[in-house]
Amino acid sequence: MTASGLPFDDIRNLVRLLPDANEHAWDEVKATMARLDPAGALGRFHDHVAWLASWQGKTKPVVLRPLLAIFASSHGVSPVPPARTKQALTHLSDGGAAVNQICASFDAGLKVFDLAIDLPTKNIAHDAAMDEKTCAATMAFGMEAIAGGADLLCLSALGRGADLPAAAILSALSGGDWLPAASDSERETVAVALDMHQAHLSDPLEVLRRLGGRDIAALAGAILAARMERIPVVLDGLAAVAAAVILNRLEPGAVAHCLLGQALAESLQGPICDELGYKPVADFGVHESDGAGGVLAMGIIKTAVACYMGMVPAAELVLN
Repeated sequence: MTASGLPFDDIRNLVRLLPDANEHAWDEVKATMARLDPAGALGRFHDHVAWLASWQGKTKPVVLRPLLAIFASSHGVSPVPPARTKQALTHLSDGGAAVNQICASFDAGLKVFDLAIDLPTKNIAHDAAMDEKTCAATMAFGMEAIAGGADLLCLSALGRGADLPAAAILSALSGGDWLPAASDSERETVAVALDMHQAHLSDPLEVLRRLGGRDIAALAGAILAARMERIPVVLDGLAAVAAAVILNRLEPGAVAHCLLGQALAESLQGPICDELGYKPVADFGVHESDGAGGVLAMGIIKTAVACYMGMVPAAELVLN
């Protein structure tokens, strides 16, 4: 399918310029971890540190400036009213949400972006959610998430309002049912939306603008910006996964610098692994879609780095 205009052309050009992982850093860290922990007792800590090192491009990775960026938006197709999303945004801004306390515990920064909550995108069952200019501009806005710097970034949408559009995107690109706990009416809405936009679903960016929302578009932009700056990314929630799948379909390997922070519904783990190769860092059983599970995952990665930097091989210990 031919691109429909200049705004998306900029995105298509950008994904061709994404830097690759530093394979030397990966190999060096894996070799060092094998000396520090020859029995493999630390399990996936080995891979977490090597992943971080390969994308930071150095054999001594750091987690000194972890950051959670949350995007808040509203959707014409969603049963979640804008007022509820605004209430959740106020709760976060006032510092009273669980994720505020989790960020404080791990010395993680927190940025929350209000993406015109009072102006829901169009109902995807009746129309395209956004025009191309709006979608591309929102992706560009999402790139500002890394302004000020970070060495590990967690990305999430606020609340569950984006779950239905995210499920529509994932169904369009990967097939299957991405809302295992959905009502019959929600499944019917997704089916109607897919049928309506069927002629335009071969282009990932068209899928994003037609079925997505501002939060998912901003998440995609933030993922791209992080890749350009070699910042590893932890994804939290279905909306972030949908943004990652869009980019991976646009340019295979475009989201290799990302990990899935926490497990989603059990029925979704296989499809996510098949599509992106992701295994969740952990299953915290956290059901709030506000980045809480992702920040906990960043804490695990930070702990893995501390082990890597501070451990001494047992063979070097002097026995008295």
